[in-house]
Amino acid sequence: MREPRPNIPSPESDRPTAPGERFGKRSAAGRPALRRRTVLGAAGIAASVSGAAVLAGCGGTDPASSEPRTGGTLRAAFAGGGADETLDPHRVNLFADAARAKAMFDKLADLGSDMAAVPRLAESWEPDADLTVWTIKLREAAFHDGGPVRAADVLYSYNRIASPDETFRAKSDLAPIDLEASRAVDDSTIEFVLKYPLAEFPNSLAAFGAYIVPEGSDDFTSPIGSGPFKFASFTPGSEFTAERFDDHWDGAARLDRLQIVVADEESARINALLGGQVEYAHDLSATTARANEGNDAVTMVSSPGSNMLGFAMKTDRAPFDDPRVRQAMFLLCDRDELLESVVSGRGQIGNDLFGLGFEHYASAIPQRERDLAAATALLAEAGVQAITLDTADVGSGFTEAAQIFAEQVREAGVDVEINERNADTYWSEVLTEGQIASYRSGAMPIASHISQRLLTDSPTNVTQWHRADFDDLYLELQSTADETEREVLYQEIQQRLHDEGGYLVWGFADWIVGTLPGVHGVEQAPANTLEWARFDKVWMD
Repeated sequence: MREPRPNIPSPESDRPTAPGERFGKRSAAGRPALRRRTVLGAAGIAASVSGAAVLAGCGGTDPASSEPRTGGTLRAAFAGGGADETLDPHRVNLFADAARAKAMFDKLADLGSDMAAVPRLAESWEPDADLTVWTIKLREAAFHDGGPVRAADVLYSYNRIASPDETFRAKSDLAPIDLEASRAVDDSTIEFVLKYPLAEFPNSLAAFGAYIVPEGSDDFTSPIGSGPFKFASFTPGSEFTAERFDDHWDGAARLDRLQIVVADEESARINALLGGQVEYAHDLSATTARANEGNDAVTMVSSPGSNMLGFAMKTDRAPFDDPRVRQAMFLLCDRDELLESVVSGRGQIGNDLFGLGFEHYASAIPQRERDLAAATALLAEAGVQAITLDTADVGSGFTEAAQIFAEQVREAGVDVEINERNADTYWSEVLTEGQIASYRSGAMPIASHISQRLLTDSPTNVTQWHRADFDDLYLELQSTADETEREVLYQEIQQRLHDEGGYLVWGFADWIVGTLPGVHGVEQAPANTLEWARFDKVWMD
């Protein structure tokens, strides 16, 4: 058994970030952070440029424009989570957390843009005839301290995620594995024994947060992984720096160094990019893209329709524990208005279901239309006179969508109070607090969306959807080997969510990131997929 690796604490790794420590001021450690007031205000974006970046309609930044070269530091701006940010790859929740984890760690598999599992640390997988035993062969790979990635590390990582005392995101995705019965055949082979047949098991290996850590790891102050970058420094809510790992199994990164800096407001991210304070800006709005068309100073890379936008209603408390109230919200939503006003029409309207365009999506369910009269009648029956809508500036168009939807609801005679929460703590607060909240999601298989968000014990069950019979139906789906029968169950589950669920999904927007023209190799990819935030494949002039 490998001895646990020592972790050397960084002097400031757990120091809380002071309110002023965002970009434009210097932190106590002399590191930059982003803040709106130090760059152009939101109203000045359009005036500061001649229009928006070139939207890459069919790909990423053009690799043919520059021969790949090695060297340089890429500074990437992401929205953050303040003191809640983490380097523990099993606790990732924010996009910034996920980008840091991806830089330092690997999973057995990851998701392609079609939501199919792509081998990573797993070189191959093979099921038995009953789909209850899967044999995984590991590729030759090393951790940052030189130790090999072994079957024991995989089993340790999965057992840590599955701990009954924890609520890790990937826990529900790994629930089908009988870890007590599973074993390391040798250092490079794992035999996973499942609790029931599971044809889609490789998707579990690609689950959000299912990273492999060295056996014994539990302190991630100075983490060791097997990813393309190795840890250098981290200040929660401010910055993260990692350096190239020359011995990465997929080839060494081209960059010498990656720095992820926090910029909560979208206006701060785009203005930092325009001002040359960063070379990459994550999660930009369609309004910003349109405002920068023809501007040679920046390049936009767009992944069509991969950003789910909506509102999450708490189904366990008043007033949304009454299905009539949820139905009324569905019927009050003017999806076309939201799509045009919030994302400039760059996307598609939603139908209160996750995963538009993905495998198993219930496209046969008729599109909901706005019906003010029916919604008003339902709310009158339920006796609802007021609701509180939580939102925060944590994503492009969040607050704008909340304002527009509030006006739509008020047309039914219901008073809507908009509660703007702290951006740093928004996601942790709305998971358990409030009535209805602005919500969004990147890409993942529909099965992962269900297991992580819609089962009674799901770790991120923001709608508080607790239905034992629904849990049983999902277990039946997972246990069904026949593809035709499994598809019928997928449709049944989604019909129920469409009828009774707590997610109001009004649209699917393009996912947009921006780069400076000298940055190459940024691919068009939905968030949370393999090619998203692939900074190991990026190079700079």
